[in-house]
Amino acid sequence: MPATDAHRPVVLDRREGPFGEVVLREHGDDFEIIANGCFLMDTSDGRSERLLIDAALASLPADRRDPSVLIGGLGVGFSLVRAAGEPRWGRIAVVEREQAIVDWHLDGPLGRISGDALADPRTEILRTDLVDHLRTTTERYDALCLDIDNGPDWTVTQDNGNLYSPTGLAACRARLTPGGVLAVWSAQPSEAFGDALRNAGFHAVTTEEVAVARGVPDVVHLALRGD
Repeated sequence: MPATDAHRPVVLDRREGPFGEVVLREHGDDFEIIANGCFLMDTSDGRSERLLIDAALASLPADRRDPSVLIGGLGVGFSLVRAAGEPRWGRIAVVEREQAIVDWHLDGPLGRISGDALADPRTEILRTDLVDHLRTTTERYDALCLDIDNGPDWTVTQDNGNLYSPTGLAACRARLTPGGVLAVWSAQPSEAFGDALRNAGFHAVTTEEVAVARGVPDVVHLALRGD
């Protein structure tokens, strides 16, 4: 094999779903997920995906017993694995609308990352659209940890923009218990999204950053439901 070929991503699976094409690639020692031609995530780092979980838990009162968490987006599994590795969490629900991504974890190469977490009795995979779930479920959670896009200002599909709209943020707030925390991953800071969270009735709106090698930092937006 020519040396240049060794550095090219190899497509392991490509599927056309109801929301467009999703692709799993292997690139050296890492896996990559591409959605509609847009790079979504890979397994090269994962610090910000873990921070999504850690920051949410740290925002909850220390005496809150067995808090429940809804993870929006299974992705490469880093956030789920982090949650399952923390005994303080109670129920761990993961919403994933792409059947292909679920399959890559259950029966494919991503299982080497998430296998133990998926087998954890606290874990439940909900195969549905996140926005639809937030709008229709009667469940309430102590934490919503959402990572379905490259951020509020850079959505993978147009429908995902509904999550960051006033209606979508109202649905998030309604699905939180009093004092619950909303944590939203973003590939870049967004002052406008911070304002949108405040306008939606959240308080204690903050951001935590993870520096990257090049460009702007990854960000976790945090906000609390106050009542």
